[in-house]
Amino acid sequence: MRRDIPPLDEVRRITQKKRDAWWTVLLVDPVATPLVRLTAMRTRITPNQITWGAFILGLGSAVLFWLGDWRWLIAGAVVYHLSFVLDCMDGKVARLTGQGSVFGAWLDFVFDRIRVMVCGVALMAGQYERTGDELYIWLALAVVGLDTLRYINSLEIFKIRHSMRKQIKERVKEARRAENEAELAFMEDLLRDNPEADIEQDLQKAHSAQGIAEAAPQPAPQVVDLHQEFRSRFPVYLRMRSFLLRHRIRTHLISGIEFQMGVFMIGPLIDQVLWATIASGALLLLFELAIIYKLLLSTRDFTRTIDSFAQRSRQAAAA
Repeated sequence: MRRDIPPLDEVRRITQKKRDAWWTVLLVDPVATPLVRLTAMRTRITPNQITWGAFILGLGSAVLFWLGDWRWLIAGAVVYHLSFVLDCMDGKVARLTGQGSVFGAWLDFVFDRIRVMVCGVALMAGQYERTGDELYIWLALAVVGLDTLRYINSLEIFKIRHSMRKQIKERVKEARRAENEAELAFMEDLLRDNPEADIEQDLQKAHSAQGIAEAAPQPAPQVVDLHQEFRSRFPVYLRMRSFLLRHRIRTHLISGIEFQMGVFMIGPLIDQVLWATIASGALLLLFELAIIYKLLLSTRDFTRTIDSFAQRSRQAAAA
């Protein structure tokens, strides 16, 4: 038995994400985190072995879904949730024991996508055999397509945001080299590190600090807010975001995780696969469109920020 594993509160701090899906925070972490500590203390199980276990359980739930009857649907939903609990444990064990690897991250991602595809096809095939309704064939394609769309969209948005931040940092570096200006900080990073922060107060403090820094030897960081227009249009978002982040819940309330649980847990448990899948898909699309709209407004903030750097450069050249 390993004796270097810290107490449960410290394990939570090390292994749990600062922001996560509400389903994970409320229904998975309370079970997964104690199991992670027990696994690390008393076994030699590796994160990759846990990933394999989650994948095998996922395939088992697909078999149960394929049988079609409501009793097997309930069993499949329970097994799928156990598979998801294991899927959440592998990363936590990796962070706690330092056994994480690039290949393990790849394996986890690929197995997740295969599990959703196989379970989606098996669930809808079982319901087609049970009812003869051809709509389930289209729902199988929809489940696989929406899961793929969600991850492609997430990856592309991440790349665009990374590109915008990179370009702004390069502009600031150029200005700092020319004018010895302050370092750079992004508002979204400040809020992520401090969920209880008040955005307006932070902006006021940042502006005040910049004013004081003009006479001080150490300039304060320059704060760039790439979500300013979105927040100005939806002020209620600020209060909701602060509340959710205080409880480690991200504002993307219907993500791939909630979509999976709606299709593979809620629908089978209440024997309403068709309507649960349609509702989950519609909510997923709604939140994905909201993210795209937020990205659109963010690109406008990005353009204004870049233009402000160009204007300052012209002013500096003229002076």
